[in-house]
Amino acid sequence: MTVFLVGAGPGDPELLTVRAARLLAAADVVVHDRLISPAILDLAPASAVRVDVSKRAGHVVMPQAEINEALIEHGRAGRQVVRLKGGDPFVFGRGGEECEALLAAGVPFEVVPGISSAIAAPGAAGIPVTMRNHASAFTVVTGHVDPAGTTPVDWEAHAATGATLVILMGVGQIDAIAKRLIAAGRSPDTPVAVVHAATTSEQRVVRLTLADVGHADLAAPSTIVVGDVAALQFLAP
Repeated sequence: MTVFLVGAGPGDPELLTVRAARLLAAADVVVHDRLISPAILDLAPASAVRVDVSKRAGHVVMPQAEINEALIEHGRAGRQVVRLKGGDPFVFGRGGEECEALLAAGVPFEVVPGISSAIAAPGAAGIPVTMRNHASAFTVVTGHVDPAGTTPVDWEAHAATGATLVILMGVGQIDAIAKRLIAAGRSPDTPVAVVHAATTSEQRVVRLTLADVGHADLAAPSTIVVGDVAALQFLAP
C-alpha cells in the first residue's frame, strides 16, 4: 500500500478532486488536519481509522515528528493511508517535510494536489489575483513564521514588487505586516480584502485598506489579499 498526501481543497467538499475522493473511499487510515470538512471525512469508510492531528494557535495535538512517525508506521503495516491536508499539501502544509520522512524510511508515497485557498479564496470573493492594468503578478506568502527555523518573511522586498500579495495564516500578525508594508512604500490606501472561511457557508468578505486592516476584528481562517485587485468584485448577480 501507499501513503497518499492529499490536498482537501479550500473547504467546499465539491472542490475536492475526483482522485482525492476515490482515495478516501478506499482508505484504511485517514490522518487529517483540523479544518477538514466533516462532509469530506465522511467519504472515508466507517471502518477507517481517523487520526486528528489538529494544529491551532497555541495548541498542537500531535507534533510534526509524531505525525511523520504515524505515517511511517501505518504505511509499513501495509495500510492505505490518506494524509488529508487543507488546500494543497505543498502550500504551507508541511507536505515536503512528510515526504522527506517517508522517503528516508523507504515507505512508498504519492502527492495528490489540491486547490489552495491562495487561489480559491480570492476567486470565491470575485477577486482576480492578476488582471491587466491592475496586477501582472501575485505572491503567496505566509503570515505565520515558525520560530523553529523558518526564514523570516522579507515584507519590504514584497512591498517593492507591487504584485498582489495573498497572505495565508496572517490574521494574528496583520497589524505588524501592514505597518511594514506601508513603511516600505505601499500606500496606506492600498485595498485589502479579507476572505474568511472561503468557499463554505460561513464565507464572508471584509474590504479594508492597509491603513485600517490592523484595527479590524478578523477571525481565522482567513485569506488576506493586498493590492489594487482587492477592490474588485466580479460576482454574478
